[in-house]
Amino acid sequence: MLVSGVSGPIGTALLPVLKAAGAQITRLVRSTSRRSSPDDATIAWDPVQAISSSAVSGFDAVIHLAGDSIVGKWTPEKKKTIRDSRVLGTRNLAQALAQASMRPQVFVCSSAIGYYGNRGDEVLSESSAPGQGFLPEVCREWEAATHSAADAGIRTVQIRTGVVLSPKGGALGEMVVPFKFGVGGKVGNGKQWMSWIDVQDMVGGIQHVLSNEAIRSPVNFVAPNPVTNAEFTKILASVLSRPAIFPLPAFMVKLAFGEMGETVLLGSQRVQPTLLTANGYCFKFSDLRVSLEHTLKS
Repeated sequence: MLVSGVSGPIGTALLPVLKAAGAQITRLVRSTSRRSSPDDATIAWDPVQAISSSAVSGFDAVIHLAGDSIVGKWTPEKKKTIRDSRVLGTRNLAQALAQASMRPQVFVCSSAIGYYGNRGDEVLSESSAPGQGFLPEVCREWEAATHSAADAGIRTVQIRTGVVLSPKGGALGEMVVPFKFGVGGKVGNGKQWMSWIDVQDMVGGIQHVLSNEAIRSPVNFVAPNPVTNAEFTKILASVLSRPAIFPLPAFMVKLAFGEMGETVLLGSQRVQPTLLTANGYCFKFSDLRVSLEHTLKS
């Protein structure tokens, strides 16, 4: 099995579970990366450059999780890095898989619920239309970049991921810091919806997709009970035994983070995991408090 993005919170949680189930892992890593595992084979690549089809031939499954962080001011250079790492990286990998002499049975590729854009209180499923703006555009192009693999007959699944709750950092690690110092609170008016997923359900959902041949389209990877930002911060503060009395006004978010803050921190996406549940996946963590208590004590 070939896996990219192995050093992120999802990859870090996924690989031990796959290995425990008997999978032999080959890591697809950036050519400049020094991260390696003595137990796994590695293939070096540059996501924005073509990759040899022979290098990716012979794997039964490919899981593509790589992509540069979206955190930071979205300067023109940052936007190009975000787009290229996702769109070009996925397109180059998908084309190589399509041309491989021994193609995988399934290609699972990251996407994000940023596909839907800022939608207020609208309940969103996989059939909902895409949103407007930079992040929805990137997500549309990201998913479209997998088409050469699908056209070659490879079962292709794009996983639209929400806010992943992981003990290994990521979004939750950033959110916890101000609360630990007692200065946490809601962002903006707190009415924006946050669609979250426990990292254990990310892993379980990926395993479910790998084994379920009926799934071959974009799939929302979110827990079935999204919450507003105000609810999220209240529960997080309670789990940490800290106050949540220092809101971050919307104008300060826009001033400090610009377009990224307005899109990611103030945007609202009330997403349901319609296809995952319809195809029989049972969530381990559907309650936010239980997930946070488990995650923050891990």
